[in-house]
Amino acid sequence: MPALNRTTYPASTYTEKVLQFGEGNFLRAFTDWQIHQMNQKSNFDAGVVIVQPLATGMAERLNEQDGLYTVYLEGIQEGQPSRTHEVIECVTRGINPYEHYEQYEALAYQPELRWIISNTTEAGIAFNSTDQLADRPQQSYPGKLTSLLYRRFRHFHGEESKGFIILPCELIDHNGDELKRIVLQYAELWNLEPEFGAWVHQANTFCSTLVDRIVPGYPKQRMPEITAELGYEDQFVVVGEPFHLLVIEGPAWIEQELPFAQAHLHIKVVSDMAPYRTRKVRILNGAHTAMTPVAYLYGLNTVAEAVEHPITGAFVQSLIQDEIIPTLDLPADELEQFAAAVMERFRNPYVEHFLMSISLNSISKFKTRDLPTLTSYIEQQHQLPAKLVFSLAALIAFYKGDRSGERILLNDDEAVLQQLAELWKNCDNSQSSLYQLVTAVLGEVSFWGMNLNSYAGLTEQVTTNLYHIQHQGMVVALQELMAPSVTPTV
Repeated sequence: MPALNRTTYPASTYTEKVLQFGEGNFLRAFTDWQIHQMNQKSNFDAGVVIVQPLATGMAERLNEQDGLYTVYLEGIQEGQPSRTHEVIECVTRGINPYEHYEQYEALAYQPELRWIISNTTEAGIAFNSTDQLADRPQQSYPGKLTSLLYRRFRHFHGEESKGFIILPCELIDHNGDELKRIVLQYAELWNLEPEFGAWVHQANTFCSTLVDRIVPGYPKQRMPEITAELGYEDQFVVVGEPFHLLVIEGPAWIEQELPFAQAHLHIKVVSDMAPYRTRKVRILNGAHTAMTPVAYLYGLNTVAEAVEHPITGAFVQSLIQDEIIPTLDLPADELEQFAAAVMERFRNPYVEHFLMSISLNSISKFKTRDLPTLTSYIEQQHQLPAKLVFSLAALIAFYKGDRSGERILLNDDEAVLQQLAELWKNCDNSQSSLYQLVTAVLGEVSFWGMNLNSYAGLTEQVTTNLYHIQHQGMVVALQELMAPSVTPTV
């Protein structure tokens, strides 16, 4: 079986315009895949040179395949299972700056480079006070970037046209702003001339981003069958879902440089990404967190099982349509399209997404993902959102740690687990005892940042739901909740 490389596969070559920090699965299946689409469907002509951000990495192995690798996209599209694959041709080479620093340094002098993309994990955008300009290389990603920018500034004598458009993809809020702040912090630490700081501001555009695509990564268990299907050996096969979204918070002129419309990519350039972040957190993440205790206590184990089930699926659909979407401030058609895409993603038969993996730190997740929807709904509609209130009751029941006699392996902050365990220990499941339990949980400011008992009727409704869950079981309790919209089945 031949190995995938540019000798065995007739790939196109492109001008190196993109510098990428990070060789992991996500960027290769997300941004590099998008660049490949723009190369194929427009005149973008963008090659990607990948810099390995850590001393240990895969740059050399990637070079063995001349930067080529296969992306499989597997999921649901327009209601039907979809599975496609293609070879990504835009990566020109990989560089390990710890072994080949001269190659890394030389990137600063390539005039065609225009874009910098990164994904160095959430911990990657951080300041390391021990980094120095003379290091070869610096330990931190922002340190490496500052050194590279400074060398480019000096080499091109501060020419503004040689600045970069910088798109960090690390999953932190305001990632572009934070990266720029740390770059300027290094400039100050290293006593670089003020003109460099001015060049950073004027010639370089740091954009904050929102990225969205599920990338399970390398399908190790399936590689024998995939290799037989492909007809070549590929060490870098990466699997992702068809859905993708990149929101770039930056100036509108970026659209003139990035031909995503011609490639039919879901990329948005906006002046404020907050509504899109809120949309993702509340619809996608919020639905995940709200469904988890309900579906798990119902006896289901995966997201796909939950949304395909006639009762729990109707619960999730109603939760999104009737309670989450009405609280969001974006055009209705955008919200409906995103919600439909989310439900398709939940149904993805190629991704086994376990509810218990979502349940990690469910208290804090409910606070950030679902509590804003609950409070906004109450303030806007002047009534309680029935599905979210039920989910909150299910969450409290979930932390009892029992599913029909089976112990639930709860995974949360130890203080949270101890506090809830103590409350359940002192509860005898009577209406009054459950009311005391609910009052204590909703009143725990360390959980929610506020006393939720202050919302009229919330304590009573959560208690009623919890009483039904405890005495009738989740199956009957949820069926009664959904009775107006679904036909109960046992």
